[in-house]
Amino acid sequence: MAAAEPRFVPLDFTRLPEAEQLRRSRAFLDEMRRRRSVRRFSNEPVPVELVENAVATAGTAPSGAHQQPWTFVVVSDTELKRRIRQAAEEEERRSYESRMPDEWLEALRPLGTDWRKAHIEDAPFLVVVFEQAYGLRPDGSKVKHYYVRESVGIAVGLLLASLHRAGLATLTHTPSPMVFLREILGRPENERPYVLVPVGYPAESCVVPDLERKGLEEILVRR
Repeated sequence: MAAAEPRFVPLDFTRLPEAEQLRRSRAFLDEMRRRRSVRRFSNEPVPVELVENAVATAGTAPSGAHQQPWTFVVVSDTELKRRIRQAAEEEERRSYESRMPDEWLEALRPLGTDWRKAHIEDAPFLVVVFEQAYGLRPDGSKVKHYYVRESVGIAVGLLLASLHRAGLATLTHTPSPMVFLREILGRPENERPYVLVPVGYPAESCVVPDLERKGLEEILVRR
């Protein structure tokens, strides 16, 4: 049976005047410069639509062969968050006490982190992102996926930007190993945990490390 011919539709694109382009670009840059990773969350409720819209935004990311190899599990259940925290802290404790070399611990020192992860329970939502190593057809056979990690990484970037734009705080948390997330959340074998993102409002007493980002001249190369 011959493969179907690809279908195309007109591009929905609005060309903006240069002044409006610059206004939007500068405003977005200014807003994203205020984005910070937060480790102290309020348990104040967050409208679930904000999280759903952010996940939908993440789903607009480009992906290899348009296979969209991602799953976003949004967790608000108190007991599930407790179990995830306990498992994450056990892995993190082992890492801080014996797995991490001194060089890694020294790199983390300015952040003031340790194995305790209260934010997992305090934040009203956790977004656990899984990468689909391969797809599954209705009959259970496998579909090869391409550029999975690159695709999911782009999607997570859009997720974080959308949540920040909506006035929420986030943290990218990657306990290692993370297989416990698949077990606790009942995800299938083809899905691998990619990142755990607590989402909510910062606690009133929240502080963040006094850090500086690299300047444009350090990250941009013109040729």
